[in-house]
Amino acid sequence: MPKVLIADKLSHAAVSVFKTRGVEADVKTGLSKEELLKIVHQYDGIAIRSATKITAEIIKAAKKLRVVGRAGIGVDNVDIPAATAAGVIVMNTPFGNSITTAEHAIALMMALARDIPAATASTHAGKWEKNRFMGTELYGKTLGLIGAGNIGGIVADRAKGLKMHVVAYDPYLSAERAAEIDVEKVALDDLLGRADFITLHTPLTHETRNIISADAINKMKKGARLINCARGGLVDEAALKVALDAGHLAGAALDVFAEEPAKTNILFGNDKVVATPHLGASTEEAQENVALQVAEQIADYLLTGAIVNALNMPSINAREAAQVRPWIALAEKLGAFAGQLTETSIETVEILYEGTAAEMNQHALTQAALAGLLKPHLPEVNMVNAPFVAKERGTKVSETRRDRQGIYEGYIKITVQSGHLTHAVAGTVFSDGRPRLIQIKDIDLDAGFAPHMLYVTNEDKPGFIGRLGTILGDAKVNIANFTLGRTAPGADAIALVEVDGEVGEKVLADIRKLPLVRQAKALVF
Repeated sequence: MPKVLIADKLSHAAVSVFKTRGVEADVKTGLSKEELLKIVHQYDGIAIRSATKITAEIIKAAKKLRVVGRAGIGVDNVDIPAATAAGVIVMNTPFGNSITTAEHAIALMMALARDIPAATASTHAGKWEKNRFMGTELYGKTLGLIGAGNIGGIVADRAKGLKMHVVAYDPYLSAERAAEIDVEKVALDDLLGRADFITLHTPLTHETRNIISADAINKMKKGARLINCARGGLVDEAALKVALDAGHLAGAALDVFAEEPAKTNILFGNDKVVATPHLGASTEEAQENVALQVAEQIADYLLTGAIVNALNMPSINAREAAQVRPWIALAEKLGAFAGQLTETSIETVEILYEGTAAEMNQHALTQAALAGLLKPHLPEVNMVNAPFVAKERGTKVSETRRDRQGIYEGYIKITVQSGHLTHAVAGTVFSDGRPRLIQIKDIDLDAGFAPHMLYVTNEDKPGFIGRLGTILGDAKVNIANFTLGRTAPGADAIALVEVDGEVGEKVLADIRKLPLVRQAKALVF
């Protein structure tokens, strides 16, 4: 009988699910790292929330471990690369607390608008300061959403019910999706300058860290109010304090902080700040939902091998795995190639499966392709939730299967439409299982994938290769492989260069200055 450790506090419903399904479950919460290390070897699965940290050391000690299930969305407390290397599936429950989190954002916005926490404290103290607390109505005000995914869409719906005008900044929000959720899509600076209330619903990435910076706050209209129920680190807390103290912003409501648990913070003690201890998902309904989901997912995997909501494995059954795995790798890399060349919202994705590829698990391949396509800009995307993320951003995905027609036994071609730009890339899997690029923008070539690559489009004229090589050489960037393709002599050409390390922005800028170069981009796989 499989054995699971419930290491964090979950609803009793989780224990009932395991027992009913025939999985032994031990509830041992609040374990120290040392205590967990001593017992983790006994378990096939671990169910956690955010408190327990599943580190590389824990995974190494867990000789029987096959699956880690996170009741909730964020998996910052799980070392996913270490789990993947050890063959441990990492699952989450991405949609169990969306409504709860959205409602908390609305609750904080209302509390902020009417100074409810400060007024409550004052009244309890017997002060009856009726004239001190002059709030503001939400009716007719403009709400700015930074991030218009699942939770942002729910917030927009609730705000429309309050008769607010909603504007949204999200680089991957299509015009169709914006119309569907009835929001006005705007640029970030436009949102900052127009919104009376701003609420954040975006993951924490390199691009979004401190998206509410001192500069961004200065662009916000005087008297605006800020709400963050998404991730700590999105807001520069020091800059926010300066703006509140100066009276530029009227208030802020924060459920998340740069450092948690936040026992101390420079914003604490400020009457203009409403603060809650990361309660976005803390309702009985949400906790019941995620507990049930994580227990069912873990039990399904341990008993049948079914994989649902995995962050490091597509949803495929055991029989398909050996055959489809290299094609999944190809689909993800092709998607990542197109995704790294795409800088605006993706309108359509067309995926062609020919020959051998057409006989594979199309669902898994499409998941992998979309995950690769979206992940450069949305790191929380995985092979399971990628189709949902694409749909909520209004991206239309189409798939075509056809019999073998060319020289390859099978191949995959991905065509991405983004604004007025189209990116098309195709690849195949060789007999040794290696994924290969065979076509970019209808230009035939043959290249492998490498951790670091340089992609250059240029005019096919003498002297280009020498000049490119000189720039890379002067920058101490070593060339491992060099692949060329062109439509015709003297016409459009592509250079795909495998290099031994990162290509910095200065080197890219020098390459772009070459008279024959149209585009230069560093790619990472």
